[in-house]
Amino acid sequence: MRRFYILIIIVISLIFVSAFVFSNVYFQNSSAILASDNKGILDKARKPEYHFVFIAQNTDDPFWQTVNRGAMEAAKELNVAVEFNGPRFTNITEELQYLDIAIASKVDGIATHVLDEALFEPYINKAVQNKIPVVTVENDVKNSARSSFIGTNSYMLGTEGGKLLAEATGGRAKVAVILNNYNNSEESITTTQNLRIKGFRDAVKNYPEIEIKTIHVSKQGIFSAEEVTTNILNQFPDVNAILCTTSKDTIGAAQVIVDFNKVGDISIIGYDDMPDILRYVEKGVVYGTVTSNPLNIGYETVKALVDIKRKQGASAYIDAGVHVINRKNVKDYMNNMQKMVDQEGK
Repeated sequence: MRRFYILIIIVISLIFVSAFVFSNVYFQNSSAILASDNKGILDKARKPEYHFVFIAQNTDDPFWQTVNRGAMEAAKELNVAVEFNGPRFTNITEELQYLDIAIASKVDGIATHVLDEALFEPYINKAVQNKIPVVTVENDVKNSARSSFIGTNSYMLGTEGGKLLAEATGGRAKVAVILNNYNNSEESITTTQNLRIKGFRDAVKNYPEIEIKTIHVSKQGIFSAEEVTTNILNQFPDVNAILCTTSKDTIGAAQVIVDFNKVGDISIIGYDDMPDILRYVEKGVVYGTVTSNPLNIGYETVKALVDIKRKQGASAYIDAGVHVINRKNVKDYMNNMQKMVDQEGK
């Protein structure tokens, strides 16, 4: 009996020792796996090769929010840090302050929207003199020392808008144009966006019954666009077409046309491809809209800065392209946008 108890004790001891050894081996192996995983994570979290600053017109407009998304996609893919700055609402003084800070910070590159060529040119030249390459976005300063311009051809936006308006009105229209500017001055806004207006005028020059009846300047926000549109309808009852040049103006004008029960009587040509605008196009409230590719603008801007640093050069002009959307193709366009969103989420 005594031998039996001794045998049981020996077996239990062996089991305990085996379990202890096994557990040590298991946890040691687990630690090795964890260390390997951490090393992989550290490898992936590489130090960014460059630090760029991107200065937007504002951070409130969905257009610039999408530009930001494109810039961040490129930053992740190309292993660079991108600091996306801009006033909440369009403000030239704040934009220039961000530009000045970026120059003083001696960053590796600057991408900036331009509100006024004359005011931005000295800052751009100063940055280049300090060996900081500059890329202009959406609006250009051709006579500056900038390396590249990325954006949509403003003349083409105007041309395509003019074609849509002629189609919508059968070549007979009294047109109200709604523009947007940082200081709400009609004189300066027509100077800033003269290429778009010129493109529009050239597109409709063979339609003698199309004339620009009035040009209005909206302040920031949708509610201002609603107020401007209301004033247009009250002051110019013969207006039967409205050309908008921003997403918020398009939405604001469309809401007023619905409220005034003028759908079908007044044709709206909009700008941008925000979901609300596309729904208005689908319902026939907005006849059509022209848009650039903000996601591509953001991506190509960062890529251009990387090319300048790595390859000492980039294309002087990169056109993001113009899309024309109407009821004929809006569903296909929306489906393609959804596919892009789904792919980004994977």
